Amino acid sequence: MANEKIYDVLILGAGPAGLTAGLYAGRSRLSALIIEKGQDGGQIAQTAEIENYPGQNVNGESGASLVARMTEQAAQFGAERVTDVITGVSLDGPVKKVTGIKGEYLGRTVIICTGATPRPIGCKNEDQFKGMGISFCATCDGAFFRGLDIYVVGGGDAAVEEAIYLTRFGRKVTIIHRRDELRAVKSIQEKAFKTPNLEFAWNSVVDSVDGEGVLDTIVLRNTKTGELTTIKADPKDGMLGLFGFIGLIPQSELFKGAVDMNESGYIITDEDMHTSLPGVYAAGDIRVKSLRQVITACADGAIAAMQAEKYIADL
Repeated sequence: MANEKIYDVLILGAGPAGLTAGLYAGRSRLSALIIEKGQDGGQIAQTAEIENYPGQNVNGESGASLVARMTEQAAQFGAERVTDVITGVSLDGPVKKVTGIKGEYLGRTVIICTGATPRPIGCKNEDQFKGMGISFCATCDGAFFRGLDIYVVGGGDAAVEEAIYLTRFGRKVTIIHRRDELRAVKSIQEKAFKTPNLEFAWNSVVDSVDGEGVLDTIVLRNTKTGELTTIKADPKDGMLGLFGFIGLIPQSELFKGAVDMNESGYIITDEDMHTSLPGVYAAGDIRVKSLRQVITACADGAIAAMQAEKYIADL
């Protein structure tokens, strides 16, 4: 059933970018509707511990607790909410239409904050250990594995760069790669091969993971022979770290053909979050950017909301 109300701003997604956009839009006295299909927070809601967000609770902060306060703030400033799965968009013209399973939503502007999800490692029991030993963000979670053995899945630029970064924390870091040579550019490879506590498990993929509450067992499968190798955590450690860096999947399928994207499917914006369509903005992990963190997503959301306000004022 169509909702005939025309909102000033439709915000697609309730991660840090979307919640911040809702907060700023509401505070600017714009009517804002945040549409989210599932749990608030996006990727950060799965993070057990956060330590690099300015102003967080320094005695301990989970992704869920930080997001809960963001949600409360957005509501305090009047941002409305609906839980729905978006199935189609019509973003041309002065009034944009977003279609969901439950209904249609109209807005003068749209801020796309649908994010990007890490490509799964693809091993057995993976979901069980996300946030309990398995991570997809070295900057977010590397410090939690200080002094432990860390394993990194992937062989491209991101995987090798993040593995080098993780050597600051891990006693030993091992790159698990399905081939016998890396795909990363030569300069990054050279740096990796010179890093003392960085090792390689060639022609290997993670077959399964296991543990008592936290990850303490990784089973590797040789891609050539099929042979299985079991890696167990040192009993003194009680835990292993496993990071997946085999790419992100931007949640942009719905917007293909509507706004300009790069070859990987990330939405192209300028520094003020404008997409190629007037009145349509993108914020957070969905857009082309160099750093995907909570703090940069929040900044994007704030900028997008203020640009939406300016656009509406100029109508």
